[in-house]
Amino acid sequence: MTAPLDPAVVLRRPLPILTLAQLGGLQPQLADPIEYRKSGLSLNWVVGCPLECGYCVRHLFDNFGMKTPKRLMSDEDAAAALVSHPYFRAHKTPIQLLNRATDPMLPVVKPHLFTVLRLLDEQGLTNHVLVITRWRVSPEDCAVLNSFQNLRLTVLVTHSGIDNPAIEPVDSAIAADSLRTLHAHAERYRTVLYWRPIVPGLNDSDEHLERARELSLHAHATVFTGLFFREEIAAYYEAHGLPMPYDDTARRKIMPEAAEKRIIDALDAAKLPGGAPWGPLFRKTSCGVAYAHGEADYNGHYGIRELCDICPPEQIALCKQAWVKPDVKAVTEEARALGAIGKVEVNDRAIVVQGLDEPPRYFLQHGFGFQCHDHAKPHHYRQHGRAPIGWPAQNGPDTR
Repeated sequence: MTAPLDPAVVLRRPLPILTLAQLGGLQPQLADPIEYRKSGLSLNWVVGCPLECGYCVRHLFDNFGMKTPKRLMSDEDAAAALVSHPYFRAHKTPIQLLNRATDPMLPVVKPHLFTVLRLLDEQGLTNHVLVITRWRVSPEDCAVLNSFQNLRLTVLVTHSGIDNPAIEPVDSAIAADSLRTLHAHAERYRTVLYWRPIVPGLNDSDEHLERARELSLHAHATVFTGLFFREEIAAYYEAHGLPMPYDDTARRKIMPEAAEKRIIDALDAAKLPGGAPWGPLFRKTSCGVAYAHGEADYNGHYGIRELCDICPPEQIALCKQAWVKPDVKAVTEEARALGAIGKVEVNDRAIVVQGLDEPPRYFLQHGFGFQCHDHAKPHHYRQHGRAPIGWPAQNGPDTR
């Protein structure tokens, strides 16, 4: 049975669609509504956000000053563009909605989120769909989210606990309340505590860890990760007199070894007699999402065995059973068709290719359920996919 939309949502006027002239003023990357990211094919047909989180990736698209959400296209055209995209595979490709340029649960945005979810669900698609928010979620919203019959829907609630309003102007209590509401009402969807960005000295105190521990009990899984600190974000910090979290920027997220150790130590302490319990904790988004749905990780992280040392034993067993090393000939044929050059390798950790940027690598990764790495950008042992900042070189060789 389809749940009715919140009347306040139904009556709200639709967001305007940008004119061709306005679209021409956007960065091409922002004007293109579809981007393939590690956690899925990302659809962003609404741009603009009033939440002024200092570390937001909107800095990378030069639209941080765009505070009023607007649409690039209609909801119907957005859903059609997604399912007709060359990289989209029905029932297989993970999907992310509105995770790049706005918050999907803003009052003026969520009617469009719900419409696209409905359009996808009515096609009988069973793909994973990830929705990330830090804003308010009501019981009425949960009723709508529970009404989708086919999609494997996960709502990830971003909670940093950062107390500096110049960096994090949105009170983290809002996200905490939303997480509790989502978890209490979850039936068909799942909810994940997205504990991020963790920055040493800013939000990794004992008090912050205890707050995250308590919240982890109100989620089907918890994922922790570090800070994207690109040059554009560093420039914003400098221009606004914000304390610089690191001396350098990086292409990948920064999650220093010491910060991770504090979290793992807290998790280990919970296993001691009298220790306060934690909810299931994961290093990678797809790991937490898959666990929440009782499935093996669709990103094939089981090949990177050191990532699994904090996972529940039953999840490790599930991922082990599903993880199958693909045939190098089959991988080579697909990689060549996508434009790969040089030797294609399949080792015990990952497919390693040359000449492919991120979207075709993710296409291969999700297709084979096996990690796919770029030969020119190696993943180092234990540091897997994270910036070298805060990781001593002796942690191990690269793992191409």
